[in-house]
Amino acid sequence: MKTNVNLNDFRDAFQRSRPKYFSYEGLEALYNWLIDLENDIGHEEELDVIALCCDFSEYKDLAEFQADYNVDDYTCIEDIEECTTVIPIDDDSFIIQQF
Repeated sequence: MKTNVNLNDFRDAFQRSRPKYFSYEGLEALYNWLIDLENDIGHEEELDVIALCCDFSEYKDLAEFQADYNVDDYTCIEDIEECTTVIPIDDDSFIIQQF
């Protein structure tokens, strides 16, 4: 038995389990990306907040990302996109799939 989850349900699930892991806008970007992925592959996924927190990280800008990864290897968003999925949030912030 599955329950359909809308954006508000998605945000609420994160607020209960990991309230500070993603921003409000980041959760919307991740939710939309996951819905698009489900539509592309034709398979619904179960919502697992902990797994998503292990698989994805949000960065406020490229500099914050570079603090976690080698600055010389990732000088722009395109460099990151060559290695993993990048989900844009706004002009500066983004979510990556951990790699």
